[in-house]
Amino acid sequence: MKIALAQIDTVVGDVWGNAQKAADALDQAVEGGAELVAFPELAITGYPPEDLLLRPSFIRDNLDALSEFAQRVPEGVVAAIGFADLNGDLYNACAVVSAGKILYRYHKQYLPNYGVFDENRYFRAGEGAPPILRIGNTLCGLSICEDIWYPGGPPREQAVGGAGVLLNISASPYHHLKGDSRERMLGVRASDYACYVLFCNLVGGQDDLVFDGRSAVFDPEGRVIARAKQFEEDLLLVNVHPEEALIRHLQEPLLRKENPTRVPEVVEVLPPEPGTPIEVAEAPGVEYRIESPLSEEGEVLEALILGLRDYFRKNGFSHAVMGLSGGIDSSTSAAIAVRALGPENVTIVLMPSQFTSEQSNTDAQAVVENLGVEAYEIAIEPAFNAYNEMLEEVFKEMPEDETEENIQARIRGNILMALSNKFGWVVLTTGNKSEAAVGYSTLYGDTAGGFSVIQDVPKTLVYRLAEHINEVEKREIIPQSVLTKMPSAELSVDQQDVDELPPYEVLDPILEAYVEEDKGVEELVAAGFDEEDVRDVIKRVDAAEYKRRQSPTGIKVTSRSFERERRIPITHRYSERRPE
Repeated sequence: MKIALAQIDTVVGDVWGNAQKAADALDQAVEGGAELVAFPELAITGYPPEDLLLRPSFIRDNLDALSEFAQRVPEGVVAAIGFADLNGDLYNACAVVSAGKILYRYHKQYLPNYGVFDENRYFRAGEGAPPILRIGNTLCGLSICEDIWYPGGPPREQAVGGAGVLLNISASPYHHLKGDSRERMLGVRASDYACYVLFCNLVGGQDDLVFDGRSAVFDPEGRVIARAKQFEEDLLLVNVHPEEALIRHLQEPLLRKENPTRVPEVVEVLPPEPGTPIEVAEAPGVEYRIESPLSEEGEVLEALILGLRDYFRKNGFSHAVMGLSGGIDSSTSAAIAVRALGPENVTIVLMPSQFTSEQSNTDAQAVVENLGVEAYEIAIEPAFNAYNEMLEEVFKEMPEDETEENIQARIRGNILMALSNKFGWVVLTTGNKSEAAVGYSTLYGDTAGGFSVIQDVPKTLVYRLAEHINEVEKREIIPQSVLTKMPSAELSVDQQDVDELPPYEVLDPILEAYVEEDKGVEELVAAGFDEEDVRDVIKRVDAAEYKRRQSPTGIKVTSRSFERERRIPITHRYSERRPE
């Protein structure tokens, strides 16, 4: 049976546009000879639709768009597409469509409610035995995303019930190295169940989330035999040979010993023609397209590019403006913005002060030239002097401190927002996750903007991304001097980050353990970290929660971002130190 996995980039809420995009991919798959065409989870609504699902009009339009898509599915072809089904309650569903008719509606049974997921807020879990679709001589189990992540989920029942092919439509969001772990899990399912596993994943950016695609097919031995592209729309065509799964089933006694409590329903989708024998033979050797996975830095870079590009495209934005200091964060962010939007759609603003080093000025000019972007230079010293004069009487006899440093950052934020207002440009902020974690930023200064490029990228990974950008560009986009000089906000004389923070090589592992793994002081000290550093970092992270709540949205690339996964109250008094 020839199968197509249509890895499409949908837009949340654009039910008619999503249905049309699916129909276009369907036409291409049919031209390629596909008998079964799969689309991602909630492809009609886009994912995640969040509180749009609370609007009856949205649910009705999604159902109407599904019906319109169904009319495009010809006889002899089966399509499986995700939508929101209303049947007494709301379900995350997959429609099985052929010859213009919706033949079956499967309701997702395992609803994730952790991390970025909140499906229990909107959906009722499906009940009853999961379906097995009979498509010609092929018995195909159907499931949705989370259903296959649990070892005893619906796909296992379908395998025990005789399915040789397991189709899973999904909207599995990306984070650092997620694709590798996902494929390991799917390979284990294929091997354990002695089935082909067909995984069709969503691709594209949605607010802070990025979906990486990487749809794949696994044979009954658990091997990847076909893989789609990462971070791009793709149509993956592959022939599967269910007789191979049958041979494995006949040779595998473990599945026989199970007594399922639910017997899967067999749904006759495309019944076999009368008299057609079931062939049990070795499948011919066929070479399938297996896209090579990107490197660790490569996938993070492509996730950031796709997330930024889709945020602009899907929201109707066209032009970005950002400040460039000549440091590693702004230089890397600028390179990502240019790759995502094109140099003609990015404007750089250099805003030197009396504390800006000559090296930083030189580096910033070099990045502008290397990227080929429009740039303005607007010195902030006149405005800073005006602020000092205005506040002189109020601040008299008080020493200079971070107040004067933050005024500079806020002047820069004001300049960028003025350009945004005047020309309709979106301000990109350039702070990284390490700084956001410990509050090493200025509210309404460097945090002022419409979208944050690298807010979920730890500082040490920013350096690796910068080096990777130079490698893929095969030229020096980000100068070596940017990569080697000590990081500094340059808001006072001889200021360096290490004067106020532990070195990033120390800071980032502590942050990862505390923020992403929920480890506390005791565990971190036992792991070899200095207790004074640990307590200082944890105190800073907790104290900066109010700042992070006011920061612009950005792209999730780590296993736990600050955006929607880490829900720590701003106001709390928990501490790992007993009161004295």
